[in-house]
Amino acid sequence: MPATMCHRSHGRVRWLNVTVCISLLGVLTVACGQEELPTTASAEFDSRHNDGQPALSGDGHFLAFVSNRDGNRGILLYDRKQKQMVTLPRLNRQNAIAEAPSLSYTGRYIVYITSDNVRPEIELYDRALQQPEVLTAHYRGWFRNPSISPDGRYVAFETGVRGQWDIEVMDRGPNVESDVPDNLRSRLLSSP
Repeated sequence: MPATMCHRSHGRVRWLNVTVCISLLGVLTVACGQEELPTTASAEFDSRHNDGQPALSGDGHFLAFVSNRDGNRGILLYDRKQKQMVTLPRLNRQNAIAEAPSLSYTGRYIVYITSDNVRPEIELYDRALQQPEVLTAHYRGWFRNPSISPDGRYVAFETGVRGQWDIEVMDRGPNVESDVPDNLRSRLLSSP
């Protein structure tokens, strides 16, 4: 009788394995064939180039990233609504590396690290003026990981001035044209 029990339980294990395999096959068929996965930006502008360091504008409209698509490593900007690349005149220069982008709320301002000399600099690119501006020209030391506030007034970054990595916040001043739309700014100011 123990031999029969062993044979029966062994048969049940086989039957269970077949049932599990058929069930998994059904799940995979449903998952891969009938239901659509959410669309991602990579599906919209897939390339064979090395893209990285993504930064999204606060309103989700623009995606900045670093790529070597144009033959140089530089920052590119993708308009997610129009599903096309946006030109950035004078942002990427020959013999300079631009990386670590950060976008303001609507993507008007882009801060990034650029290096065409011995040490990197933090630059701000104003898309309305199509002009880059060096923000760290009078700073000493090394910089990394810049981040711009949604309104475009403040820029935070890491600096190695004191021989260690510290965080600094630069105030561009109260006269900077805000990148937060008026209707959103008034809601932010009136909230508790």
